[in-house]
This record gives sequence, structure tokens and C-alpha cells, in this order.
Amino acid sequence: MALIAARDVRRVYRTGNVDVRALDGVSLNIESGQLTTIVGPSGSGKSTLLNILGGTDQPTSGSVVCDGVEIENLSEAGLTKYRRERVGFVFQFYNLIPTLTAAENVGIACRGIKGAIEPSEILETLGLAGRERSFPHELSGGQMQRVAIARALAKRPALLLCDEPTGALDSKTGDEVMRTLRQAAETSNAAVVVVTHNEGYSRLADRVVRLRDGKVSTARRMLETDI
Repeated sequence: MALIAARDVRRVYRTGNVDVRALDGVSLNIESGQLTTIVGPSGSGKSTLLNILGGTDQPTSGSVVCDGVEIENLSEAGLTKYRRERVGFVFQFYNLIPTLTAAENVGIACRGIKGAIEPSEILETLGLAGRERSFPHELSGGQMQRVAIARALAKRPALLLCDEPTGALDSKTGDEVMRTLRQAAETSNAAVVVVTHNEGYSRLADRVVRLRDGKVSTARRMLETDI
């Protein structure tokens, strides 16, 4: 059963006297324990879709259901609770606090979350054992992104949303980060969604959704031989 079911989602922005259709009738399912990539050119609606799935934006029409809860009908307090307890976010530029260690960056995001994973444990899982006391400036780009992933995963989210997580990395490090995200989907049973311009990363996904002009142009499951 899908963790996320989006049906006929539309998002229209008003710019002066012009309506801009960022999303124009998107329907898709996102399943737990799988890595889904959303690919497409700039302006295709990728980040808008990610924001709606994460509850940081609301659809103009259509529905998004997460584990039986209709996100578009939640109050502001309900959306805050949804984002804090159900969703983890990973961004292109890490957003680590420079004056905190790796472990402290992970820990501060988990305050008040019941059952959160200990920072040292999740950092070790992601290959960062021994770097718990390192500050961001002492880490490589790939290591900083893995700290950001650890921070998102530590609260055991059902949904992990990643917006261009490899955009600031070289291709080799980007591959390592994508493999880390795939491992996270498999081991934590989270639904991992990655927005990317890089079609090459589709080979590491369980499912690939392609957007064009705010619509789903193709959506396909990857076969074992594709990965």
C-alpha cells in the first residue's frame, strides 16, 4: 500500500494578471521502503511537488493523502506536527549549524521526538563513526551531506524528501550520497523521494517519475537489471 497517494494535484500561482500552473493534474503513489526519483527540466514542477508532499505548500486543488491523513485539510498546527513527526528534509546545501558538531547537529533536530535514534548510532550507520565531534568545516561535502541525511533520519520519518541533495557535489560523491539514500530506504522502510536534474541517478531508484510542464510525462518502476 502506498504511503503517499496524490490525486489530480494542481498548484497555480498568480503573477500579476497571469496564472502560472506549476502543477497541472499530477497523480502518483509513493511507497514505503523505496527510493523514488523525480526528474525533469527546470520549471517542470519538481520542487513544487516536493513542497506539497512535505506540507510546506498547499495544492490549489486535488488531494494528497499520507497514511490515511489528507494533508491539504490539516490546520497550521496539524501541518507543523506532520512536518516535525512524519517528514525528514534534506537540501542541496546541507543547512548545518557551523558552531555545532556533527552529533549536535543531528541531536538538535530530534529534541522532543519520541523514539529518535541516538546521533552517534545514526552517524555510524551512515559511515561517520569517529566524526561525531567534527564541526562542519572539518568535513568534506559528502560527509556534510551524510550528516544532513543522518539529521533527517534520526527522528525515524515515514517520508524523507530530498531536494537536489547532490547538486553541490562532484559525480563520485553524488553517487555515494544517492547510494546512502537508497540504503536508508531499504533499512528504515522510509519512503525516500529525491528531486534531481541528473537523469543518471535514475539507475539507483526503485521508481522514476518524470515531470514536464507540471504534468507527469512518464512513471516507471526500475527493474533489477536497470539498477
